[in-house]
Amino acid sequence: MRASKEPKAKKSAAEKSGRILIGVGGWTFPPWRSTFYPEKLPQHRELEYAASKLTSIEINGTYYGSQKPESFRKWAREVPDGFVFSLKGPRFATNRRVLAEAGDSVKRFYDSGVLELGDRLGPVLWQFAPTKKFDEADFGKFLELLPRKLEGRTLRHVVEVRHDSFAAPDFIALLRQFETPVVYAEHGKYPAISDITGDFVYARLQKGNDELKTCYPPKQLDAWARRLQVWAGGGEPDDLPRADATSAKKVPRDVFAYVIHEGKVRAPSGAMELIERVK
Repeated sequence: MRASKEPKAKKSAAEKSGRILIGVGGWTFPPWRSTFYPEKLPQHRELEYAASKLTSIEINGTYYGSQKPESFRKWAREVPDGFVFSLKGPRFATNRRVLAEAGDSVKRFYDSGVLELGDRLGPVLWQFAPTKKFDEADFGKFLELLPRKLEGRTLRHVVEVRHDSFAAPDFIALLRQFETPVVYAEHGKYPAISDITGDFVYARLQKGNDELKTCYPPKQLDAWARRLQVWAGGGEPDDLPRADATSAKKVPRDVFAYVIHEGKVRAPSGAMELIERVK
């Protein structure tokens, strides 16, 4: 007599979604010592405290210069399990006329000790100048330079483009060829591109308001929480602009979202509000 098959357990909502990681840019910002950090908290414990309230931080210092391996190790030790950093790639790689010549800068960045972050290492953000226009051949050469694996570890890359020429189907097709996401930038000047082109989503929310304790009004926070959840579940929000009409395959994706730039004083509050909403 054949044994009956046990019914398959249904996947929970969490299993059907990627992780949603939310934070701010950096952790050293003097005004936060009176609005975010507890009074008399030693400065050397600010990262530890920020990481207890947030789930990710975008490190911007790596954009301006090389860090030391011991710095990456120290940062990794000071955050809890499950916390993830994103890093800005160096400006020396992206702020150049010919992107195809950025190979040495990319290599120096990874040789600086980035992998010392271990499982706290998330995406590397490659940010381009607002004056940089889309050149398909040259941008494709840059994407070829980005290492996909190092020392057996899969690496994640995301690009932030800030010229309107990138809001085009050809750019989206190129990114999908390299399975590289584009930043969704909520910004007053830069193009907003919400097309899914990789296996994770990266959003930078840059319209906060320091006059509001929560950085964003509650209705806007609710709307952003819904969008983050849609992305994590594999969908695409229907109220964000896209450069191409082709939809991506619906599969769960990790989502990285940062409350950053405008309203920086209240950015941690905005990030914490979002974290509560997506739980």
